[in-house]
Amino acid sequence: MTINEKQDEIIAEFEFLDDWLDKYQQIIDKGMSSKGIDPKYKTPEHLIEGCQSKVWMVAELKEGKVYYQAESNTDIAGGIAAMLVEVLSGHTPDEILNSELYFIDKIGLKEHLSPTRSNGMLAMMKQMKLYALAFKTQVE
Repeated sequence: MTINEKQDEIIAEFEFLDDWLDKYQQIIDKGMSSKGIDPKYKTPEHLIEGCQSKVWMVAELKEGKVYYQAESNTDIAGGIAAMLVEVLSGHTPDEILNSELYFIDKIGLKEHLSPTRSNGMLAMMKQMKLYALAFKTQVE
């Protein structure tokens, strides 16, 4: 499944939710049902700078594809991290670097996040692209 197909799947999950409380619950559920991160990575080195919540993230390259793990100490940030991991994991560094993450706008998340949460989400996305860039240079 491509990055855009995964985004479209998330958009479809949110399409029928009119109420923002329901949408927040869906985001929280995504975080709760995600695998999270191996506890050995819950270290200061893996904390994302710019997040108000604690968000740990790690990535590894397997057979040319990047796989992310992420977890947060808060429900909403954890759900956002889980969705980003769901969309970007299992793709090549180039696919990740060239992706346009439009699902955030399409589900209305951008305008419903506080500025601090929005900055945290951007920091997560930036970190994921940095991992992809680092792996791309390793491979080349």
